[in-house]
Amino acid sequence: MSHHLLDYPARLRAHGFRVTPQRQLILDAICEGGGHTTLEEISARVQAKAPSLNRATVYRTLDFLCKTQLVVSAQIGGHWVYEIAGLTPHHHLICRACGTEIDLPHEEVQAFYAAIERSQHFSVETEHLVLMGLCAECRRAGEPSPGHTPA
Repeated sequence: MSHHLLDYPARLRAHGFRVTPQRQLILDAICEGGGHTTLEEISARVQAKAPSLNRATVYRTLDFLCKTQLVVSAQIGGHWVYEIAGLTPHHHLICRACGTEIDLPHEEVQAFYAAIERSQHFSVETEHLVLMGLCAECRRAGEPSPGHTPA
């Protein structure tokens, strides 16, 4: 998702926030990643354009953008990744063997969240769920599942 497709300045202003050059640079850096991008990648892109912007500012701004729901984050393979939020929540299945990302419809995830709320009396607020596993092709190729010891 590109931040150029949505009017993020208007969304920020509607919530009483300013559109600062730092926020714009960081949104641009996330977009340049074309999807999930790490803090290190975002920092490198920002540093190339604005060397005076330090990593702490990038981190604080990412936290702010996540809290305002302009950016979503998830932990994938032990690393936090960020991407531009869409108009609706979105979710992914990611193959740990080949890296294939499969979009998971929010309707399917909502049913899962509803089941958790019914059984656990817990309201899930995650709008970007990432599940790791094996895609059909890697399973057919005999890639061992995590925790599975071949006989």
